[in-house]
Amino acid sequence: MHPLFRLVRRTSTLLPHFPSTRFFVGAASGDPEFQPSKIKIFDRDLKRKQRDRAAWLMGSKDALVDAVAENLLDRLQDCKRSFSTALCLGGSLAAVRRTLHGRGGVQELFMMDMSYDMIRKCRDVEGACDSTMKTFFLVGDEEFLPFKESSLDLIVSCLGLHWTNDLPGAMIQSRLALKPDGLFLAAILGGETLKGAKNCMYCGTNGKGGGYQSSKFSSSTALELIEHLREMGETNALLQRNHILKRETALATAAVYQSMFAAEDGTVPATFQVFYMTGWREHPSQQKAKRRGSATVSFEDIKKHFGSDSTVDGPG
Repeated sequence: MHPLFRLVRRTSTLLPHFPSTRFFVGAASGDPEFQPSKIKIFDRDLKRKQRDRAAWLMGSKDALVDAVAENLLDRLQDCKRSFSTALCLGGSLAAVRRTLHGRGGVQELFMMDMSYDMIRKCRDVEGACDSTMKTFFLVGDEEFLPFKESSLDLIVSCLGLHWTNDLPGAMIQSRLALKPDGLFLAAILGGETLKGAKNCMYCGTNGKGGGYQSSKFSSSTALELIEHLREMGETNALLQRNHILKRETALATAAVYQSMFAAEDGTVPATFQVFYMTGWREHPSQQKAKRRGSATVSFEDIKKHFGSDSTVDGPG
């Protein structure tokens, strides 16, 4: 058992040509200390299967996830300190691993995902190994981190946490797993993501796409968008979902999307809104807000100094 783990069921060593890597199987629902979330929005077992499938479908690189990983890890460039022990938590593991090289001073990296196939795919990607960084591979659930309190310097989650049933709970566990002054970086999808596709799905499901059945999309670009989502493991995992998507509905949705949004060359745009999160665990060295009421200059004084036409927003 690795000294940072608080719960590991069994361990095994990887193939001899990966001497700096180890593979662990972490917490599962059968473990006595495992407490699944009481909030049930997503089907976590289905999401695991979707990520198993994505591991076999995904290509070596993806422009979208690479861009998100780059933007997320770019924040490490602004930090003057190093993070020797890091956890990459679910989501776009391979993109983070490719982009992390030389950033943050990471010496020991844990790659964790709920999908065994995804972890194995990440382990086996050629050219991803950094000889200066020890890498461990862990099968575990983002909703139950198998790490001891105050054991990690850095936690990175790139496009994974939006499928957790209890996002605040997962973030609290991440905070506890971080050492004082440890850094948490995350990127999640939300907001306007695939807004156009959702509207077209509504039209296709309610029969309003019939007039577009004859639309030509020889390159199937709208359907390729759906396939891209499958490769990312981002297909629907809601518990309250329609379990059967009829072929006619899928084709109608694709036709409506193609008709409404296709460019002249036949390609279709897709909107992904990404929220980035940065957080530090408390440490005495961090700057703290001044005590309320300790200010020596009032907002009224500032307003008088800069003129009556200046706008200064005070509290409330």
